[in-house]
Amino acid sequence: MIGKLKGIIDSYGEDFAIVDVGGVGYVVHCSTRTLQALPQAGEPAVLSIETHVREDQIKLFGFTSDAEREWFRLLQTVQGVGTRVALSVLSTLKPADLANAVAMRDKAAVARTPGVGPKVAERIVTELKDKAPAFADIDPAVARLSGALDEKRAPQPLADAVSALVNLGYGQPQAAAAISAAAREAGEGAETAKLIRLGLKELAK
Repeated sequence: MIGKLKGIIDSYGEDFAIVDVGGVGYVVHCSTRTLQALPQAGEPAVLSIETHVREDQIKLFGFTSDAEREWFRLLQTVQGVGTRVALSVLSTLKPADLANAVAMRDKAAVARTPGVGPKVAERIVTELKDKAPAFADIDPAVARLSGALDEKRAPQPLADAVSALVNLGYGQPQAAAAISAAAREAGEGAETAKLIRLGLKELAK
C-alpha cells in the first residue's frame, strides 16, 4: 500500500494531479482545496496517500496533511458517504473547520458542501462526534453548551442569549462560544441580558 508520495508535479486534471516519482507518473485524486495548495507543474511536492484497491482498479487519493487524510477515512465511515462526497466535504471545509463543525454539531456548515443534503450532514455531525474529538481544536465547554442547546437541555438564560445572538446574524457555533465565555465570566445565575452584553463584547474582541 502507498502511504506517501514525494515527487515532481507533472500535470493537473479536473480533480487529480499526476505526480512523477522516479519517472513513474501516479494519478492522485485530491480535494479542490488540496489541488489549490499544490505547487505548479515541474515543482516538488509531498502528499499523504490513501490507497483504495478494488478488483478492477487501484485509486490513489492525496492530501496535504495526515489530518486531512484521517478525516477522509472518518467521513467514509458514515452511511451514504463515499470517496466522492468525502473529497467534496474536504473541498468545502478545512480539516479544522470540519472538526469544529462536528464538535458543535453544526450541520448547516457541512450541508454547504455540494452533493451533501441535510440528512447526510446530520449523520456526519452525529456519527463522527465521538470519533473525532482529537481533531477538534475547541473548548470542551463550548461543545457541551452546543450539545445541550441542540438537545434543548441548556439553562433557559443561556439558550435565550444564544438565540438572541443568532437573530443578530451570528452563526450558532460563534454564538454558543461567545455565550459560553460570557457564562464563565458572569458566573451561575446570570440573567439573559447580561449574558448577551458579555457575549457581544466577546465577539468584538
